[in-house]
Amino acid sequence: MPIIVVSLGILLLFFLIVLFRVNAFISFIIVTIGIGIGQGMKLDVIVSSIEKGIGNTLGFLVLILGLGAMLGKLVAESGAAQQITNGLIKFFGVKNTKVAVMFTGFIVGITMFYSVGFVILVPLVFTIAASTGLSLIGIGLPMLAALSVTHGFLPPHPAPSALSVMFKADIGTTLIYGVVLAIPSILISGPFLTRFLPKVNAKPLKEFMATKKIHTSKLPSLNKSLLVALLPVILIGFTTLISSIFQNNDTLFEWINFIGNPVIALLITLIIGTYTLGISRGISMEEIMEIFATAVSGITMVLLIISGAGALKQILIDSGVSDYIGSLLEISDMSPLFIGWLIATLIRFSVGSATVA
Repeated sequence: MPIIVVSLGILLLFFLIVLFRVNAFISFIIVTIGIGIGQGMKLDVIVSSIEKGIGNTLGFLVLILGLGAMLGKLVAESGAAQQITNGLIKFFGVKNTKVAVMFTGFIVGITMFYSVGFVILVPLVFTIAASTGLSLIGIGLPMLAALSVTHGFLPPHPAPSALSVMFKADIGTTLIYGVVLAIPSILISGPFLTRFLPKVNAKPLKEFMATKKIHTSKLPSLNKSLLVALLPVILIGFTTLISSIFQNNDTLFEWINFIGNPVIALLITLIIGTYTLGISRGISMEEIMEIFATAVSGITMVLLIISGAGALKQILIDSGVSDYIGSLLEISDMSPLFIGWLIATLIRFSVGSATVA
């Protein structure tokens, strides 16, 4: 019975989002309530379970995603992303433009949501393709691969951050493993794949070509741009690696873990970025705060949808469905990884957004 209830719930989620175009957050809550009722839970318990699921999920993520969105927007609006692209192309040379834009996508993608990174970097890719005569697909695909992989693998992005919270995994360790897995994934889905797509004739959309570009003389320096873009990863990754060395020194160990906490690492980076990419370049505090406000408003629905998924997770736990499915998987030949992938693919297809899914 539980497996039937859950299957019907997933189908209902699919139909609500795809066929009836219901908001994903509302769809999650409706399905969550439906599964709870189908499992015979008391109505007041269902409400309490939803509240618990939302609270447990958002408690940490609000800080991570909020600060991450602000930092990503600052990197974009200040021209730091554009400077990183220019600097890497100059370093690698025109012949290795694919590698340069791939690194750009990786560096910028660490702090910037995929959709934001896409809008910021695609016009630069179009400009590079036009000026060098290189294939648009050959240049664009490595950059998009890097953006997509960092968005899916690395904190502080929504999916890896949410999974770290749900599975009580260390964010720093998740980041390190994510980087290790991201590198071959980007290389295969980016530069390697483009070798098989040399004759695809793609033309840029006028809307993207018309995007405003900051003059080179007004861009922040490459060093400042790279510092702000990479500092969260440096702080989180480095402190995770060295924390074990100082375990015997309680005070130092406490400070290392404090600085390496993703929230603190992002906050430190945001403060440094506010000065180096903003105030020191003549941008007023009011303008910077407006950038931050715009960034936060853009992730509100993402947070709600993630909270809806957290509510569904809690209902599955409190109703006993998770234990039931776990017992079935123990005697089943079907891989839980495949089942997880299948469900994730279905939801990804339903909502249309990797961030939301």
